[in-house]
Amino acid sequence: MYTRRTIVRLGGWLFKRRTSLPVPLAVLLLVVPSHPFTAIPTLAGLVSIAAGESLRLWAVRHIGAISRTRSDRLGPVIASGPFAYVRNPLYLGNIALWVGFTLAAGLAWLAPLVAALLGFEYHAIVRWEETMLDARHGDEYRAYRARVSRWIPDLSASSASSAVGFSWPETLFSERGTLIAIAVGLALLWIKARF
Repeated sequence: MYTRRTIVRLGGWLFKRRTSLPVPLAVLLLVVPSHPFTAIPTLAGLVSIAAGESLRLWAVRHIGAISRTRSDRLGPVIASGPFAYVRNPLYLGNIALWVGFTLAAGLAWLAPLVAALLGFEYHAIVRWEETMLDARHGDEYRAYRARVSRWIPDLSASSASSAVGFSWPETLFSERGTLIAIAVGLALLWIKARF
């Protein structure tokens, strides 16, 4: 049985490697034979990809480039935009992206496994991040944590301020790696479908 401390340590290890961890998943989506591409799963996948990236863009607009750090450096507690509804919108956006790619790859049977695997990975990372946020921001973070859910968005939250600290050009620049990866991924899936 995993203890809380083990999960937190695993989360710290995963956090530093979170960019490269999906590479085997990307390879899997490209090499596993899939059903012939049909409109509904492909469209569902594209919608999931668009929703995931839209959520990420909204979140990056509020949190900024600190979302790209691989160190234990943390910014301020962000409680605006999507962070007013759920504490981890970037990770939820990532899960939606990968589920979308899985559906678009014609591997719908694999989508629940992808969601569960990424859910476990991000849960461990979040437990590590929460430990650090609690230590560094104390009461401010604990109050935020008490009012905003870790994973289940509260769409009735009324505390969503419209405060935005970053322009769209800054947001797009910060998110450029993900946007490029999405374009490359879609191009590779298109090539896979042609052969």
